[in-house]
Amino acid sequence: MATRRGFLASLLACTSLPTLGWAEAGSPAFLACAGAQDGSFSLHGLRDDGSEAFRIALPARGHAGCGHPTEALAVAFARRPGAYALAIDCARGTVRARLTPPEGRQFNGHGTFLANGAVLATSEQVADNSDGVIGLWDVEAGFVRMGEVPTGGIGPHDLRRLPGGQVIVANGGIATDPTDRTKLNIDTMRPNLAVLDPLGDGVPEITELGPDLHQASIRHLALRRDGTVAFAMQWEGDPEVIVPLLGLRSPDGAITLAETPEAEARLMKGYAGSVAWAGDESEAAITSPKGGRAHRFDATGRFLAAVTRPEVCGAASLGQGFMFSDGLGGLVAFEDGRARPLALADRAWDNHLVRI
Repeated sequence: MATRRGFLASLLACTSLPTLGWAEAGSPAFLACAGAQDGSFSLHGLRDDGSEAFRIALPARGHAGCGHPTEALAVAFARRPGAYALAIDCARGTVRARLTPPEGRQFNGHGTFLANGAVLATSEQVADNSDGVIGLWDVEAGFVRMGEVPTGGIGPHDLRRLPGGQVIVANGGIATDPTDRTKLNIDTMRPNLAVLDPLGDGVPEITELGPDLHQASIRHLALRRDGTVAFAMQWEGDPEVIVPLLGLRSPDGAITLAETPEAEARLMKGYAGSVAWAGDESEAAITSPKGGRAHRFDATGRFLAAVTRPEVCGAASLGQGFMFSDGLGGLVAFEDGRARPLALADRAWDNHLVRI
């Protein structure tokens, strides 16, 4: 691992520059990774109307990004198992730091800022056994590694900061081969939701869904302002078995599983790729690029309706509703029960739209 002194020396010129906010980066509302037809990859800042605020090249396929709460600073994460994360000055279009996981660790595609942006928390796993850890990085010192804390599960993926400062982690439960992502423990997997304070007492509070859902890998999270967490799942069991793909965790820890009519559930093909709350927080949506569907639920988990969209995966809040992105380059607004095309790019949007 690079030393603190080495980080600071290499970043001296950059850190002497004045801090710029998101307005100086073109006022983006979302971060999204994409792949172009020529095989190149990039991180994009997108506005509410679907227009592009900035585009920055990535060295390999990206998965998701996270935005700093005040600075025009984003971290783009490689697709898991990942070996890079780039801290990017989005106003200047420059890389502030390239993060590499410590030996024996792999990035798992997601991260979030803590302590008003002073600390970056990264979703990681131990390569040999897929045990989950949250990596902690000192942002103000140039993204120096501060340490790590266990997530209380294996195969962690998404993580979000809760209103009280704790972090909730989606431990997917799947052990994978460190080189080719082969799934090693489908018969015995045990996914969970873990809540912990990585900057204080790092002991996680664990919630499992029960033995009948032990093959429902908890993957992605969306946070409502009151602390209610919507979580999306991917079913690794018998494909003929219908299980919920959306769950809700209330601020007191109670779990509600959202039921879907059987015909619609089968069309999702057991796969929820992203989850988001609507802009007015009255409903949540999950997406399935495998099924070409987005499912909408009210805040109690009651099924509302389906939206048909080929290869849809990215989802984020927009206005009173949602923005969806797809693998065909489309960006679509969905409000008041209607879809409205926003933009069509000559690239494939990757899995996630992340609201800044």
